[in-house]
Amino acid sequence: MDDEVFRALADPSRRRLLDLLNARNGQTLRELCAELDMARQSVSKHLAVLESANLVSTVRRGREKLHHLNAEPINAIADRWIHQYDRRRVQFFADLKTALEDEMNDFVYTTYIRTTPERLWQALTDAAFTEQYWQLHHETDWQPGSPMVWHQGDVAISGPGQVVIEHTPYTRLSYAWHHITPEFAKAVGFDEETYEKTSREPLSTATFELEPVDGQVKLTVIHSGFEPDSTIRTMIQEGWPSLLADLKSLLETSVAAAQ
Repeated sequence: MDDEVFRALADPSRRRLLDLLNARNGQTLRELCAELDMARQSVSKHLAVLESANLVSTVRRGREKLHHLNAEPINAIADRWIHQYDRRRVQFFADLKTALEDEMNDFVYTTYIRTTPERLWQALTDAAFTEQYWQLHHETDWQPGSPMVWHQGDVAISGPGQVVIEHTPYTRLSYAWHHITPEFAKAVGFDEETYEKTSREPLSTATFELEPVDGQVKLTVIHSGFEPDSTIRTMIQEGWPSLLADLKSLLETSVAAAQ
C-alpha cells in the first residue's frame, strides 16, 4: 500500500486534486473538473488512482458522489517510516498529514481491516466487543428511530434525538452522536468552558459503511452535522483515527491468533 500512496502522490495533477479537496472537502467530479484544465475522463482516472491508494474516500449524497481526503495512509506511512527521516523530512510528513486533516467539515476516514463484514459488524454493535476497544457500550435494540443510551463506566448518557438512524446489517450503521451531559463531562475531565461549549452543540451523526474488498473490509467512518468552529469536531479529529486503529488491531490480532 505504501508504494501505491507514493506513486499516487508523485503526479502533480493528483497533488493538485488533493489541494483542491484540502481547500474545500466533499466535492463532486463536476466541481473538481471546473478547477482543472483537464478532460473529465482524465480527472476521473486520477481520482481512481487516489481512491485506490486510499487517499480519497467517496460518499454518496443522493445521485452525486462526493470526494473527501483520507488521512489514514499518511498516518500509516508516518508510523512506519517517520523515525528513519531527518527533521526536515519529518516536518514534511507532519505538514502533509495536517493538510489532509484540516479544513474539513464532515470527518471522513477510511481504513481496511483483515476481517469479515459479520465480525466487524459485531465489533461495532455488540456491547461486550465495544467495551474491549472503546471502553463503552450502547444500550439499544438497534432499530431505526430507537433511543440509544451510551454507557461509559458508571456514566449513562441519554437524551432527546439520541437515536439509531440506520441499521443495515453488515453494510451500513448510523446513529446520533451523544449528548454532552454534566456526568460525562466530569468523567472525561472537561473543564467548565469546554463543557459549556460542547453541551450547546447540536447532535452530530456517525455513520459506518462496510464493503468487502479482497479478503478485507473497507470501513469508512463519516461523522457529519457539525457547526462551524465546532469544539466536538476538533476533538474527534484525533479521536477517530486512534479508536479505529485499536479496532483494527483487536480484530486482526484475533484473526491471527485463531490461525
